Amino acid sequence: MIDPVASIAEAPVGARVGAFFDLDGTLVDGFTAAAHAGHRIRNGQSGIGELLGVFEAAVRYRWGRMEFDRLLVRAAGYLRGESLASLDELGQDIYLRRIDARVYPVMRQVVRAHQDRGHTVVMISSALTIHAEPVAAALSIPHLICNHFTVDEDGRLTGGVVKPVIWGARKADAAALFADTNDVALQESYFYSDGYEDLPLMEAVGHPRPVNPRRGLAEAAARNGWPVLKPGIPRTG
Repeated sequence: MIDPVASIAEAPVGARVGAFFDLDGTLVDGFTAAAHAGHRIRNGQSGIGELLGVFEAAVRYRWGRMEFDRLLVRAAGYLRGESLASLDELGQDIYLRRIDARVYPVMRQVVRAHQDRGHTVVMISSALTIHAEPVAAALSIPHLICNHFTVDEDGRLTGGVVKPVIWGARKADAAALFADTNDVALQESYFYSDGYEDLPLMEAVGHPRPVNPRRGLAEAAARNGWPVLKPGIPRTG
C-alpha cells in the first residue's frame, strides 16, 4: 500500500492534472443521504409508506433489480414540493452536525496535497446537491459534478432528477466532458472511489486510486495492480 500523500508530492505540478473524488465511501465514511433520512425520521417527516418504499428500493437495488436512476427518482419523489433553498440550508446543517466527523482525515490530506500541487480538484458523485455541496465547500473543492433535483419556477422540487443521471459509465462521460472543457489530461489524472460502478472512470485515468474498495472494485484493483487506499475509521465524537 502506497503513502497517498507522499506519492502526490512526486506528481507534476499544474492544472492539467485532475484529481477526481467520489463522495460516499471515499471521502466520507458511509452514505451522506442516510443522515438526511435519519433527520426526516427523527422529526416525523417520513410516513410509513416512505420508509417501506425506501427500504424496498434499497433492497431491490442491492440485488440488481432496480436501476440507480429509478432509485434516485423514487427518493426525490418523497421530497416533492419542498423548497430547494430550505433543503440546501438543511444540508449544510446536517453536514456540520452529522457528516463532518465522518470525513476521513487521510482523505482531507489527500485533497489538500492535490491542491498544493495546483491540480484541478473535482468532486464527482452520484449524490444530490444537498448532500454533495456542503462536503465540497468544507474541503475547498472548487468543482462539483453531481445529480440535481428538478425544480419549478418557485424553486420547489417537482419530484424528478435532472437527466442524464450521473452514475456508472455516465460518470465517466461527465468527467471526460469536464476534462475536455477545462484542459485536463485524464491520462495524467487521479480518481478516488470505492465502488465497482466507477470502473469506467477508473480505467480512463492514468492514476486509479481505489479507496476502501468494495468487492468488485477490489478484484479489479488486484487484477490491474492498482494501489489501494485504506484510510481507516474517522473520528466520531
